[in-house]
Amino acid sequence: MSQILVVDDEIGIRELLSEILADEGHSVQLAENAERARALRGAERPDLVLLDIWMPDTDGITLLKEWAANGQLTMPVVMMSGHGTIETAVEATRIGAIDFLEKPITLQKLLATVKRALRDGGGQTQIGLTLLSLGRSAVIADLRKRLAQIATLSMPVLLRGEPGVMPELFARYLHQPNTPWVVAGAALADAPQELLAASAGGLIFVEELATLTRAQQKNLAFILGKQEKAKSRLISFTAEEPARLAADFGFDAALLARLSELSLALPALREHAEDIPDIASILLAQLVEARNCPPRHFSTAALNALRQFHWPGNLQDLQGAVKNLALTALEEEIGATEVERVSAQFHPAASTQAAPPLELPLELPLREAREAFERAYFEQLLAREAGSIARVAEKSGLERTHLYRKLKALGITASKKEE
Repeated sequence: MSQILVVDDEIGIRELLSEILADEGHSVQLAENAERARALRGAERPDLVLLDIWMPDTDGITLLKEWAANGQLTMPVVMMSGHGTIETAVEATRIGAIDFLEKPITLQKLLATVKRALRDGGGQTQIGLTLLSLGRSAVIADLRKRLAQIATLSMPVLLRGEPGVMPELFARYLHQPNTPWVVAGAALADAPQELLAASAGGLIFVEELATLTRAQQKNLAFILGKQEKAKSRLISFTAEEPARLAADFGFDAALLARLSELSLALPALREHAEDIPDIASILLAQLVEARNCPPRHFSTAALNALRQFHWPGNLQDLQGAVKNLALTALEEEIGATEVERVSAQFHPAASTQAAPPLELPLELPLREAREAFERAYFEQLLAREAGSIARVAEKSGLERTHLYRKLKALGITASKKEE
């Protein structure tokens, strides 16, 4: 017996679906809006969600995005709509929905879809980070728009960035739903035909061009020449400068030129540091939900310390640090001292208390430069005073109410810690 959550603002549809699914032996929970759906999803952890798109408070697509961004899309979701479009269905499946039911829903279609979703959904649920969970900064929002704009093109794309930026997250955003996703891997060395066949209609991802041997490059050129016929798309990544790829790694210059017809730069974590608290909280929540660690949460001081750290290995380092903290912290609340202990392992020469010297943003207009300075000033002060608003207020000479307003305006997370 499976537990199914039905989310629909129409009482008739909720009751009808509940009756049908209960007759099939399932346990059914009902939600009339997104608020109730959030509560039931958190409390019951359903095996499947049937989610209506059009609801009065928060629509189904927005709720689906919210679950994906918060790391809560750990169950298959089937969208339902009486006036859905192909574009809406594609958007929903890209976010993480496993299927789409058009109203009025026939009994046969409902039962077949539920059976398939329960059977196959476990392998398609989103565990770990996705591009939707990388935050709300302007940098990430801009990149999402650019990726969405080129998602339906067939030409190869070269992603470039520093080590640890997790290029697969961005490549998956270019992957069309319900089509093959193939990581080139070892098959690129000796089975290019099989690799091409496996990826037909889908996407091939090459994790790092600098590691490819001459033989692998030759096979990659073969795939590149056949991909249009196979209706597959090639996405590759490198952390090296293109000139160095040819000069120092012996990469074929002509092949590189073909792979980089379309090139996108992936941001380093420090370029959207304001997203770090949200990303870290999502990673920790996923570990707790998967029962890989005891209940844990970050203190405000810990989140500010994570944001202030340089993270030389970018997202990969942050993910490793959060897992380390989740498994080795001694208390349920993870504090700034624990963050300093773990972050030093990723860069012994650095610490959250010894940030790189502040570069004054003299090229900015006065208002923006002042905001940048104030943000850095208060972040360092919060970290140094372990998140104590009382001590930060005293050190900065601001009254506490004014200080809270200032921190909120600067986008800095602050607790009500008074000691």
